[in-house]
Amino acid sequence: MSDYLKAERAEEWREALRKSIKNRERTAISRVRMPEIDPMVRRHNYNEVNLGLTAALATKEASRCLDCVDPTCITGCPVEINIPKFIKNIERGEFLKAAKTIKNTNALPAVCGRVCPQERQCESQCFYTLKLKKEPVAIGHLERFAADYERESGTISIPETAPANLIKVAVVGSGPAGLAFAGDMVKLGYDVTVFEALHELGGVLRYGIPEFRLPSEIVDIEIDGLREMGVKFITNCIVGKTLSREDLIEDGFQGIFVGSGAGLPNFMNIPGENLVGVLSCNEYLTRVNLMQAADPDSDTPLYKGKKVAVIGGGNTAMDAVRTAKRLGAEQAAIIYRRTEDEMPARVEEIKHAKEEGIEFYTLHNPLRYEGDGQGRVQRMELQRMCLGEADQTGRRRPVPIKGETVWMEADEVIVSVGVSPNPLIPQAFTDLEVTSWGTIVVNSETMQTADDRVFAGGDIVRGGATVILAMGDGRKAAKSMHQQLQCTNRSN
Repeated sequence: MSDYLKAERAEEWREALRKSIKNRERTAISRVRMPEIDPMVRRHNYNEVNLGLTAALATKEASRCLDCVDPTCITGCPVEINIPKFIKNIERGEFLKAAKTIKNTNALPAVCGRVCPQERQCESQCFYTLKLKKEPVAIGHLERFAADYERESGTISIPETAPANLIKVAVVGSGPAGLAFAGDMVKLGYDVTVFEALHELGGVLRYGIPEFRLPSEIVDIEIDGLREMGVKFITNCIVGKTLSREDLIEDGFQGIFVGSGAGLPNFMNIPGENLVGVLSCNEYLTRVNLMQAADPDSDTPLYKGKKVAVIGGGNTAMDAVRTAKRLGAEQAAIIYRRTEDEMPARVEEIKHAKEEGIEFYTLHNPLRYEGDGQGRVQRMELQRMCLGEADQTGRRRPVPIKGETVWMEADEVIVSVGVSPNPLIPQAFTDLEVTSWGTIVVNSETMQTADDRVFAGGDIVRGGATVILAMGDGRKAAKSMHQQLQCTNRSN
């Protein structure tokens, strides 16, 4: 072997050794903790609970990233953010570059950094979790930091867009699926118009998530970024009523993406559900978040229960019960038929709820509600449960314990046991194939429906999922529609 090759091999060995030592140093660093408002203070206001990372904390956390050769964290992200690249930018102090990297694939970084279940997605695929059995890099906290830093710096980058191709596409719904789709399509040069049924934009980001978890200002700024890219927004327009599919085609829209969500609440169909004070979580949060119903001077004020029970164990249930506490509930409780380990809510949301004084009645399920003689709910009977064999989802099935029931007082009951798609779009777009659950059937690879002009994604397809999964659907649909429209217009 030549002296040159020997020297080269020796340098490679030294570099590998330096990297090994550096990585051992990185793995010795503990994951940073997000600063929060004190629970006894925040339970009385709507200020955002998580305060965000400082630059020092963000840089320290970013330094934990091992810059893996095979970054499995990216495969765990439904919108495929280049996670190692943006984290390394933060480690170097290049915060604006980090934000720009995220925005290449994610139209809503400040939103996702706050509400995405990273612990079940990108962070679950982190090398620390998979191989070292340690806490993963705080990818979500770092994403939020980069987005917030950019916004507060006053230097917000707008992603580049291709030259206009004069092809019009319509988006039904301004929730996360529709916004992600719109962002990708406008980058490709399309003339994109988003139609929103409500008077404000954002879909579930606006009406379904409280200010203490996702401030409306954040949603506004993210949408303003899309508007600056060229996306047009029309509110108070119900596609299927105000405009039909045929109207859109006549107006020159060559493609339609349906991201209308799942806003139809489910109930349990048990005695007493028609009593005053029993309402869906969807109605409760919409009235508080979108209609200012918590204000007694509102046109549609909301009754503020003193003993509030929320039925369910998801993030929406946590949002509702924590909202009730902020509205003055003396007792606010979660009623859930499985154990805490089976709860679909984020671990962080459960932790925050407990810190704020929320009571948890796990392995309990409502049997019926009773009124006070004047039509208002007064109490409910709960069935004690145990866990049996696993069902098709892999979770153990809740089984009633015969003869074991308890009564609980409640003057307000909020039911959060899932939602279904509004049937308006499936009924108005007659060529669509619909499941027995009311969801639209799509090709899972392309998100195309039985109507070749129409693509769909998010909760209208999934029947209830996370913000980031809906956004992943929107991006996948944009890629597929782009390919189809390019082929169609070339042949014409």
